[in-house]
Amino acid sequence: MRILITNDDGINAPGLAVLQQIAAELAGDEGEVWTVAPAFEQSGVAHCISYTHPMMLIEMGERRFAAEGSPADCVLAGLHEVLKDQRPDLVLSGVNRGNNSAENALYSGTLGGAMEAALQGLPAIALSQYLGPRIFDADNPFEAAAVHGAEVVRKILAACPETDSDYRLFYNVNFPPVPADEVKGLRAVTQGFRRGTHFSVEPHSSPSGRRFLWIKGGEQHVQTAPGTDARANIDGYISVTPMRADLTAHDALNALKAIE
Repeated sequence: MRILITNDDGINAPGLAVLQQIAAELAGDEGEVWTVAPAFEQSGVAHCISYTHPMMLIEMGERRFAAEGSPADCVLAGLHEVLKDQRPDLVLSGVNRGNNSAENALYSGTLGGAMEAALQGLPAIALSQYLGPRIFDADNPFEAAAVHGAEVVRKILAACPETDSDYRLFYNVNFPPVPADEVKGLRAVTQGFRRGTHFSVEPHSSPSGRRFLWIKGGEQHVQTAPGTDARANIDGYISVTPMRADLTAHDALNALKAIE
Protein backbone atom coordinates (compact mmCIF):
# COMPACT_ATOMS: atom_id res chain seq x y z
CA MET A 1 0.00 0.00 0.00
CA ARG A 2 1.19 3.50 -0.85
CA ILE A 3 0.06 6.11 1.68
CA LEU A 4 0.30 9.90 1.53
CA ILE A 5 0.27 11.68 4.89
CA THR A 6 -0.16 15.34 5.80
CA ASN A 7 -1.25 17.48 8.74
CA ASP A 8 -1.99 21.07 9.76
CA ASP A 9 0.42 21.37 12.71
CA GLY A 10 3.47 21.46 10.44
CA ILE A 11 6.21 19.19 9.14
CA ASN A 12 7.98 18.99 12.53
CA ALA A 13 4.88 18.37 14.67
CA PRO A 14 5.03 15.35 17.01
CA GLY A 15 1.58 14.24 15.86
CA LEU A 16 2.91 13.82 12.32
CA ALA A 17 5.62 11.51 13.64
CA VAL A 18 2.86 9.43 15.27
CA LEU A 19 0.97 9.35 11.96
CA GLN A 20 4.15 8.23 10.20
CA GLN A 21 4.29 5.23 12.53
CA ILE A 22 0.60 4.45 11.98
CA ALA A 23 0.99 4.69 8.22
CA ALA A 24 4.13 2.53 8.23
CA GLU A 25 2.25 -0.19 10.10
CA LEU A 26 -0.58 -0.03 7.59
CA ALA A 27 1.68 0.05 4.53
CA GLY A 28 3.76 -2.93 5.63
CA ASP A 29 7.28 -3.86 4.59
CA GLU A 30 6.41 -3.75 0.89
CA GLY A 31 4.52 -0.45 1.08
CA GLU A 32 5.50 3.20 0.97
CA VAL A 33 4.71 6.20 3.15
CA TRP A 34 5.08 9.64 1.57
CA THR A 35 4.87 12.88 3.55
CA VAL A 36 3.83 16.25 2.16
CA ALA A 37 3.10 18.57 5.09
CA PRO A 38 2.99 22.32 5.69
CA ALA A 39 6.34 24.02 6.31
CA PHE A 40 4.66 26.00 9.12
CA GLU A 41 1.61 25.46 11.32
CA GLN A 42 -1.66 25.86 9.44
CA SER A 43 -4.22 25.21 12.19
CA GLY A 44 -7.66 26.64 11.55
CA VAL A 45 -7.30 27.08 7.78
CA ALA A 46 -10.03 24.50 7.02
CA HIS A 47 -10.14 23.62 3.30
CA CYS A 48 -8.23 26.73 2.22
CA ILE A 49 -6.10 26.51 -0.94
CA SER A 50 -3.42 28.95 -2.08
CA TYR A 51 -5.29 29.92 -5.22
CA THR A 52 -3.81 33.40 -5.72
CA HIS A 53 -0.10 32.79 -5.07
CA PRO A 54 2.41 29.97 -5.65
CA MET A 55 3.84 27.78 -2.92
CA MET A 56 7.39 26.53 -2.44
CA LEU A 57 7.89 22.75 -2.24
CA ILE A 58 11.05 21.54 -0.51
CA GLU A 59 12.37 17.98 -0.37
CA MET A 60 13.36 17.37 3.26
CA GLY A 61 14.45 13.75 2.95
CA GLU A 62 13.48 10.44 1.42
CA ARG A 63 9.73 10.56 0.63
CA ARG A 64 9.43 13.67 2.79
CA PHE A 65 8.42 17.12 1.52
CA ALA A 66 7.42 20.44 3.07
CA ALA A 67 5.06 22.79 1.23
CA GLU A 68 4.61 26.47 1.94
CA GLY A 69 0.83 26.15 2.02
CA SER A 70 -2.24 24.65 3.63
CA PRO A 71 -2.99 20.95 4.19
CA ALA A 72 -5.24 20.96 1.11
CA ASP A 73 -2.35 22.50 -0.84
CA CYS A 74 -0.11 19.70 0.45
CA VAL A 75 -2.52 17.06 -0.80
CA LEU A 76 -2.64 18.75 -4.21
CA ALA A 77 1.16 18.91 -4.29
CA GLY A 78 1.39 15.28 -3.25
CA LEU A 79 -1.06 14.01 -5.84
CA HIS A 80 -0.13 16.16 -8.80
CA GLU A 81 3.62 16.67 -8.34
CA VAL A 82 5.31 14.37 -5.83
CA LEU A 83 3.24 11.27 -6.68
CA LYS A 84 1.95 12.31 -10.08
CA ASP A 85 3.11 9.02 -11.65
CA GLN A 86 2.21 6.74 -8.73
CA ARG A 87 -1.11 7.69 -7.16
CA PRO A 88 -1.44 6.74 -3.47
CA ASP A 89 -3.96 4.20 -2.24
CA LEU A 90 -4.86 6.17 0.89
CA VAL A 91 -4.45 9.66 2.35
CA LEU A 92 -4.15 10.19 6.11
CA SER A 93 -4.16 13.60 7.80
CA GLY A 94 -3.03 14.28 11.38
CA VAL A 95 -2.52 13.31 14.09
CA ASN A 96 -3.82 16.71 15.15
CA ARG A 97 -2.84 18.09 18.55
CA GLY A 98 -6.32 18.71 19.91
CA ASN A 99 -9.77 17.52 18.97
CA ASN A 100 -11.59 18.11 15.73
CA SER A 101 -14.94 17.03 17.13
CA ALA A 102 -18.19 18.98 16.90
CA GLU A 103 -17.93 22.49 15.40
CA ASN A 104 -14.11 22.29 15.41
CA ALA A 105 -14.40 20.11 12.32
CA LEU A 106 -15.54 23.13 10.30
CA TYR A 107 -12.33 25.05 11.01
CA SER A 108 -9.91 22.16 10.86
CA GLY A 109 -7.01 22.12 8.43
CA THR A 110 -6.62 18.44 9.30
CA LEU A 111 -10.10 17.81 7.95
CA GLY A 112 -9.36 20.11 5.01
CA GLY A 113 -6.55 17.85 3.87
CA ALA A 114 -8.75 14.75 4.07
CA MET A 115 -11.59 16.55 2.29
CA GLU A 116 -9.32 17.51 -0.61
CA ALA A 117 -8.17 13.91 -0.97
CA ALA A 118 -11.81 12.76 -1.08
CA LEU A 119 -12.61 15.36 -3.73
CA GLN A 120 -9.69 13.92 -5.71
CA GLY A 121 -11.33 10.48 -5.53
CA LEU A 122 -9.16 8.90 -2.84
CA PRO A 123 -10.02 7.24 0.48
CA ALA A 124 -9.10 9.68 3.22
CA ILE A 125 -9.12 9.72 7.01
CA ALA A 126 -8.37 12.57 9.42
CA LEU A 127 -7.08 11.66 12.88
CA SER A 128 -7.01 13.93 15.93
CA GLN A 129 -6.05 13.51 19.58
CA TYR A 130 -8.40 15.09 22.12
CA LEU A 131 -6.41 16.76 24.89
CA GLY A 132 -7.43 16.95 28.53
CA PRO A 133 -6.04 17.03 32.08
CA ARG A 134 -5.37 13.28 32.08
CA ILE A 135 -2.89 13.46 29.19
CA PHE A 136 -2.01 17.10 28.54
CA ASP A 137 1.32 16.91 30.38
CA ALA A 138 1.98 13.23 29.71
CA ASP A 139 5.27 12.10 28.18
CA ASN A 140 3.27 11.10 25.08
CA PRO A 141 -0.11 12.85 24.84
CA PHE A 142 -0.67 11.02 21.53
CA GLU A 143 -0.51 7.58 23.15
CA ALA A 144 -4.16 6.67 22.47
CA ALA A 145 -3.77 7.56 18.79
CA ALA A 146 -0.42 5.78 18.51
CA VAL A 147 -1.70 2.54 20.05
CA HIS A 148 -5.13 2.38 18.42
CA GLY A 149 -4.68 4.36 15.19
CA ALA A 150 -3.73 1.61 12.75
CA GLU A 151 -6.49 -0.71 13.96
CA VAL A 152 -9.12 2.02 13.59
CA VAL A 153 -8.03 2.81 10.04
CA ARG A 154 -8.14 -0.88 9.12
CA LYS A 155 -11.66 -1.19 10.51
CA ILE A 156 -12.89 1.85 8.57
CA LEU A 157 -11.40 0.63 5.30
CA ALA A 158 -12.85 -2.85 5.79
CA ALA A 159 -16.33 -1.59 6.69
CA CYS A 160 -16.62 1.10 4.01
CA PRO A 161 -15.74 -0.08 0.50
CA GLU A 162 -14.90 2.43 -2.19
CA THR A 163 -17.75 4.13 -4.03
CA ASP A 164 -18.04 6.22 -7.19
CA SER A 165 -20.20 8.94 -5.64
CA ASP A 166 -19.52 12.50 -6.76
CA TYR A 167 -18.81 13.61 -3.20
CA ARG A 168 -16.81 10.77 -1.80
CA LEU A 169 -16.86 9.97 1.91
CA PHE A 170 -13.98 10.87 4.18
CA TYR A 171 -13.72 10.08 7.87
CA ASN A 172 -13.17 12.14 10.99
CA VAL A 173 -11.51 10.13 13.79
CA ASN A 174 -10.98 11.59 17.28
CA PHE A 175 -9.14 9.74 20.04
CA PRO A 176 -10.32 10.37 23.62
CA PRO A 177 -8.31 12.33 26.21
CA VAL A 178 -7.26 9.26 28.20
CA PRO A 179 -4.24 6.92 28.30
CA ALA A 180 -4.30 4.21 25.64
CA ASP A 181 -5.18 1.41 28.07
CA GLU A 182 -8.26 3.30 29.24
CA VAL A 183 -9.83 3.68 25.77
CA LYS A 184 -13.23 1.98 26.07
CA GLY A 185 -13.75 1.21 22.40
CA LEU A 186 -14.95 2.77 19.18
CA ARG A 187 -18.21 4.53 18.37
CA ALA A 188 -19.64 5.49 14.96
CA VAL A 189 -21.32 8.82 15.67
CA THR A 190 -22.57 12.04 14.12
CA GLN A 191 -20.91 15.44 14.38
CA GLY A 192 -21.95 17.14 17.59
CA PHE A 193 -22.47 20.75 18.63
CA ARG A 194 -21.16 22.35 21.83
CA ARG A 195 -23.89 24.67 23.03
CA GLY A 196 -22.80 27.85 24.77
CA THR A 197 -19.21 27.76 23.55
CA HIS A 198 -17.65 29.24 20.43
CA PHE A 199 -14.61 31.02 19.06
CA SER A 200 -14.23 34.68 19.97
CA VAL A 201 -11.56 37.40 20.03
CA GLU A 202 -9.41 38.81 22.82
CA PRO A 203 -8.00 42.33 22.33
CA HIS A 204 -4.45 43.30 23.26
CA SER A 205 -2.38 46.42 22.76
CA SER A 206 1.20 46.38 21.50
CA PRO A 207 3.95 48.46 23.18
CA SER A 208 3.45 51.02 20.41
CA GLY A 209 -0.22 51.34 21.29
CA ARG A 210 -1.61 49.51 18.28
CA ARG A 211 -4.61 47.27 18.95
CA PHE A 212 -4.54 43.60 17.98
CA LEU A 213 -7.10 40.82 18.30
CA TRP A 214 -6.22 37.24 19.16
CA ILE A 215 -8.66 34.52 18.13
CA LYS A 216 -9.72 32.69 21.28
CA GLY A 217 -11.14 29.17 21.47
CA GLY A 218 -14.06 28.09 23.62
CA GLU A 219 -14.36 25.45 26.33
CA GLN A 220 -13.62 22.04 24.79
CA HIS A 221 -15.01 19.75 27.48
CA VAL A 222 -18.65 20.69 26.98
CA GLN A 223 -20.87 17.64 26.54
CA THR A 224 -22.61 17.27 23.19
CA ALA A 225 -25.74 15.20 22.55
CA PRO A 226 -25.70 11.41 23.00
CA GLY A 227 -24.54 9.63 19.85
CA THR A 228 -22.22 12.48 18.80
CA ASP A 229 -18.45 12.80 18.57
CA ALA A 230 -17.38 14.99 21.50
CA ARG A 231 -19.74 13.12 23.84
CA ALA A 232 -18.15 9.81 22.85
CA ASN A 233 -14.64 11.23 23.28
CA ILE A 234 -15.27 12.67 26.73
CA ASP A 235 -16.80 9.33 27.73
CA GLY A 236 -13.56 7.57 26.72
CA TYR A 237 -14.39 6.30 23.23
CA ILE A 238 -12.75 6.78 19.85
CA SER A 239 -15.24 8.53 17.58
CA VAL A 240 -15.58 7.88 13.84
CA THR A 241 -17.77 10.23 11.81
CA PRO A 242 -18.34 9.78 8.06
CA MET A 243 -18.40 13.10 6.22
CA ARG A 244 -18.93 14.53 2.74
CA ALA A 245 -18.03 17.86 1.16
CA ASP A 246 -21.61 18.23 -0.10
CA LEU A 247 -22.91 21.19 1.94
CA THR A 248 -26.53 20.90 0.80
CA ALA A 249 -29.05 20.96 3.65
CA HIS A 250 -31.21 18.21 2.16
CA ASP A 251 -33.73 18.40 5.02
CA ALA A 252 -34.59 21.99 4.02
CA LEU A 253 -35.23 21.40 0.32
CA ASN A 254 -38.92 20.54 0.63
CA ALA A 255 -39.66 23.73 2.55
CA LEU A 256 -38.05 25.74 -0.21
CA LYS A 257 -40.26 24.16 -2.89
CA ALA A 258 -42.89 26.71 -1.97
CA ILE A 259 -40.83 29.55 -3.44
CA GLU A 260 -40.39 27.95 -6.87
